[in-house]
Amino acid sequence: MPAISATIISYNEGANIARAIRSLSCADEIVVVDANSTDATPEIAMGLGARVIPHAFEGFSAQKNFSTEQAAHDWVLSLDADEELDTRAQSAILEWKHSAPAAAGYQFARRAQYLGRWILHSGWYPDYKLRLFDRRRGRWEGAYVHESVVLKGSVVTLPGEILHYTCNTLEEHRQRIEFYTDLAAKEMLERGETLNFWRRTLGPPWVFLNSYLLRLGVVDGRAGYLIAKMAARYVRRKYAKLEELRRGLNLHQP
Repeated sequence: MPAISATIISYNEGANIARAIRSLSCADEIVVVDANSTDATPEIAMGLGARVIPHAFEGFSAQKNFSTEQAAHDWVLSLDADEELDTRAQSAILEWKHSAPAAAGYQFARRAQYLGRWILHSGWYPDYKLRLFDRRRGRWEGAYVHESVVLKGSVVTLPGEILHYTCNTLEEHRQRIEFYTDLAAKEMLERGETLNFWRRTLGPPWVFLNSYLLRLGVVDGRAGYLIAKMAARYVRRKYAKLEELRRGLNLHQP
């Protein structure tokens, strides 16, 4: 029976952390790597039996790799603080633990709740995520954003879903976009990406149309429209911030 270490990274997730931890009864230990929260996140996590390790945030991949390294077991189940495993996924993992692993990693469909509604289109579902893996055969990659596990070996889909509780308000979504586009612009700058007039001009409307029409966001009603609109905003803001960063560098170059 393979033992599992569940890992969560957190920062000011007092409203979410308990829900995530309670869905991880299928794990043999729970490790929370906390980026110096100023709310009650560490206390809540410890009260629910998690091992809490403070660690300054250095990027999502770096934080998740650090959490993987702190695990007591080689099989790692990674969950974000604003997620939970549904009962079917929990049962699938418990059943998996009673058999020899048939793959290097396992993925689940992820369903997102946005503005109080579960989203089934807009490019947000089924959104498969590789979250249970053998750390000896994989690690998280991605400099700042869009982190994912890169694995040597096969991946199998398990039944059940990861439930993702995203934004409750449009303002919360705007704030997240500002945070993530800061990171995206830094990542593009480090990769040496140049500003492209056509991508910057046509990118936002294309992203809107792709999400709202081609990926059937229109079926998600008002939520689908807002998802498409904010996806376009994300593209527009990350290119604007890249331009600001490049101009800042130019000002200091001889």
